[in-house]
Amino acid sequence: MEFNKAILDCMRELRRRLREEQGLDIHFQQDDAIVRMLRACAASDREDTRLLGQRLGELSGVALPRMMQEPSFLPAQDGARQYSGPLRG
Repeated sequence: MEFNKAILDCMRELRRRLREEQGLDIHFQQDDAIVRMLRACAASDREDTRLLGQRLGELSGVALPRMMQEPSFLPAQDGARQYSGPLRG
């Protein structure tokens, strides 16, 4: 991937923040630098860091894969009610 000024500026700011917040040291020349930054931003407690991570994703065109929930945790789509009483067995 070729970096332009906007991507480098965003990465520079994120690199500084992530070093302060999480103690991460990510170098631009690493093959997975953007992905590592995006993962760290997603895990950040600070809203501004997460937003800057989203900006980096938009600028670079790199997106983290979305985590799929287990079907048992998804709400019922048909609106059917399920028994939630004690289990017997």
